Amino acid sequence: MSEMNRRQFVATGAATVLGASAGSAAVSFDSGFVGSAATATPFSFSVMLWTVERTLPFEQRISKVSEAGYRAVELVEEYKDWGKEGFAKARQQFHKLGMVVDACSGIHSSLCDPAQRDELLKEIGAKLPVLAELECSRLILLTGNQVPGLSHEKMHASCVEGLKRAADVTAAQNVEILLENIDPEENPKYFLTSVAEGFQIIREVNNPHVRFLYDFFHEQVAEGNLIAKLEKNIDLTYLIHIADVPGRHEPGTGEINYASIFRKLGALNYSHYVAMEFIPTGDVVTSLRTAREFAEKYMTEGRSMTATLGAHRSNYAPA
Repeated sequence: MSEMNRRQFVATGAATVLGASAGSAAVSFDSGFVGSAATATPFSFSVMLWTVERTLPFEQRISKVSEAGYRAVELVEEYKDWGKEGFAKARQQFHKLGMVVDACSGIHSSLCDPAQRDELLKEIGAKLPVLAELECSRLILLTGNQVPGLSHEKMHASCVEGLKRAADVTAAQNVEILLENIDPEENPKYFLTSVAEGFQIIREVNNPHVRFLYDFFHEQVAEGNLIAKLEKNIDLTYLIHIADVPGRHEPGTGEINYASIFRKLGALNYSHYVAMEFIPTGDVVTSLRTAREFAEKYMTEGRSMTATLGAHRSNYAPA
């Protein structure tokens, strides 16, 4: 998700969220929990809710996502003013619709600034009761902006150490951490603008609960060469965000060849969430449904091609 749009939600809400959820009991979730409401296909699709008619009440927005055939949403801090009753009401709707919250964001402290390390870890620890309320087991982290006077190498090292320490904080609740890149056109000050460096950071962290959120929109703007980096790092890719360039609209409205990308995801047997984070150009439900069906078609095609190739190779294997 873009830092710019995320900030529209989180600029002032952290204290309210933490206060509302401070009394929540700690809950441990299996890493497989988010797949419990999978769609009829072997693929898991989600929607980043900030893109869905933000003037409507929360429950109506969720209903639109469900109507489009999705069984998961991602939240920023739409819940920032909720108390216990608000969380309970949301859970009731999610359960009724067979939906889950597959990931949340909303951490404000910098990952690349070592001077903010203690503040970062404290904020993450305070977010855990909120994740428990939402029955969510994945937390999206941004690196924050570059630190004046600090070398790139030191900011890189701070991200590595910060993620290691953050994973220690989230381990008891079995929460995965997902690192995300932002393109330099949207935020020229943001530290992590390269997917390649993002994957490098994850490999240096070397923790199975710390993985990467590959945002194709941001990487296309920043560097391109999307599929080669996906193939090379598919083992560390645990969430994908989808929007086309330019405009951040539906797949097929811009320059990214999403048919090839979805086909490749299928061929690579990608098994984690694909989240739509585009601004619909028409009716929201129709747009989201069309995007999901488009992705399903080409991911299925890619998986079928791989299965056929595997069978072909088996038939001609030496005796």
